[in-house]
Amino acid sequence: MAIDLARAQALPKPWGVADLRPWSKVDHDGDRLVGEIWYERPGSAASNSTLLLKLLFTSQPLSIQVHPDDAYAQSMGLPSGKTEAWYILSAAPGAKIALGLKKRLTLRELREAVDDGSIASLVGWRTVSAGDVVFVPAGTIHAIGAGLVIAEVQQRSDATFRMFDFGRNRELHTARAVAVADAGPAEFDLKPKRLTDERTLLVSDPHFAFERIELAPGSAFQLQAEREAWLLVVKGSARAGPFNVATGDAVFAQSDSLDLAAGANGMIALVASTGIDGRNSILLQRAAQRSATDAAPAVKIQVSTFSTQTRVPPLPGHAGTTQ
Repeated sequence: MAIDLARAQALPKPWGVADLRPWSKVDHDGDRLVGEIWYERPGSAASNSTLLLKLLFTSQPLSIQVHPDDAYAQSMGLPSGKTEAWYILSAAPGAKIALGLKKRLTLRELREAVDDGSIASLVGWRTVSAGDVVFVPAGTIHAIGAGLVIAEVQQRSDATFRMFDFGRNRELHTARAVAVADAGPAEFDLKPKRLTDERTLLVSDPHFAFERIELAPGSAFQLQAEREAWLLVVKGSARAGPFNVATGDAVFAQSDSLDLAAGANGMIALVASTGIDGRNSILLQRAAQRSATDAAPAVKIQVSTFSTQTRVPPLPGHAGTTQ
């Protein structure tokens, strides 16, 4: 049983930004560009989670890359592959992500495209906006463009195979990338599943489920994490167990219950959790309107399984490894 206020760690990247507001309050050297914020459990428990929660900040495009599935990663001696999902928090006009290829290629054609750099013109670039959700299963060729702030949940894995690096001259991993990549188009436009007035299921996969929850001002809920759950506040504030949390704060819960009391302006959060055989392990109990310290009966709501890549309404007022 555990409830932790996550520790936010800033990672400098050449494609990062200097100003993290309003999404993060983490201290960093103002002269260094921050590309990622990693949320970790405090102390020695930091590496004990199955999932990794991040914020990404981009001023330049990240590399075109692909991640292996569990079987391939384990054949390399790694514990798992990497499937991930993105929630677009902010997007500059015209900001894009790449997902899959425009057309299916043979393995020989894919290798040649990586070798000669033409892969950059073959990926399927799409304009995105705040509120868009993108699901990136292992094996999907992908990239993230400039001008984006993204909340990412992923399997905790370092397995990334770079295919094109936009002139940064870092090592490419052509053979492994071609071996694991799905060299064709990727599915993008599906619908979210509205579970309740408060909850929208964005992505459900055997590795994790990803939800957006919106709690009204003064409302009270209890989040039950049978296994592992991460909650990231993206707007508003709340009392989460013993912690006061606001935009950019994250809480980890494992085999425990987390009391949530929304603040005066309510709270919007993203919740990522692990389950069994693709089933989300979170139970959300809704309590009657009450203060954060009052007890009240609750009704359990079970999350169902659903897989999607979609767009949900943007937040009001807002437009892995080395990438």
